[in-house]
Amino acid sequence: MAFWMLFPAFAVVLGFAVFPVIWNLWLSILPISLEGLRSISFSELNLTLKNFQKVFGNPEFVPILGTTLIYTTAGSAFSVLMGFIAALLVHGQFPGRGLVRGLFISPYIAPVVAVAFTWNFILDPQLGVLNWFGVNNGLLSQPIPFLSEKWWGLDLLGMQIRIPLALISVIFFEGWRYFPFAFLFILARLQAIPNELHQAASVDGASPFQRFFHITLPQMTTVLSTLFLFRFVWTMNKFDDIFLLTRGQAGTRVLTIEVYDYAFGEFDIGASSAAAMILFGLLSIFLIIYFFWLSRKEEM
Repeated sequence: MAFWMLFPAFAVVLGFAVFPVIWNLWLSILPISLEGLRSISFSELNLTLKNFQKVFGNPEFVPILGTTLIYTTAGSAFSVLMGFIAALLVHGQFPGRGLVRGLFISPYIAPVVAVAFTWNFILDPQLGVLNWFGVNNGLLSQPIPFLSEKWWGLDLLGMQIRIPLALISVIFFEGWRYFPFAFLFILARLQAIPNELHQAASVDGASPFQRFFHITLPQMTTVLSTLFLFRFVWTMNKFDDIFLLTRGQAGTRVLTIEVYDYAFGEFDIGASSAAAMILFGLLSIFLIIYFFWLSRKEEM
């Protein structure tokens, strides 16, 4: 009876998670094009590793991989940090708290096409509101192409520093767009911390900073690490955000854009599947390290 009760969940996981991975792995070792998907034959197999050789042999593979890791790590950390700050701001009692909480959630529930178009309009060097405000008020000497400039020179104390402008812009978009997800979970955990702990610490003479670092922050470690894991996995798999903002140009090309270009730019499903399997392998390594760290922490 127990196995029959588990069968529906097992069938769903098998159909929507395990089978697509196996099918993608199968395609990654076949020399197959987009058109060839209709006439794929299992009787005439020509297994090859040329798809992986093509992906790894691409001179841009290492820079793309580095951009993917930077975008994923920074975007995930920034969204969790913004969610943490937002949760701390609305944790206490004040008039209009419900309205502010609702406004904080709005970036997450808004359609991605709409918010990406809005950011494109705000950051546009010619018509953008941000550049218009900066130039008219003397804050900027000239408009800044936030989404189309790969490197932007910044003069800081006599030193010329180059910063990846477009990449930083999409990282900020990622943090702003998805911080409400972290905000909701962190706020729920903050409200679950017994108020008696803060009261006892106040009686003992602890300052607000001491209460935060010795009571609040230790209580939040598990939820913060779990949120970072979720956001890391989802951000590494994100395609639509960067595609809508920059189309992968100006130093923002990530592995998901590479998968798309192989499939629908070169019509090479084999290479596209190989790039997807590399992405899957990276995420698997990260998950193994995370769960190993979590199990060690629980044993301590």
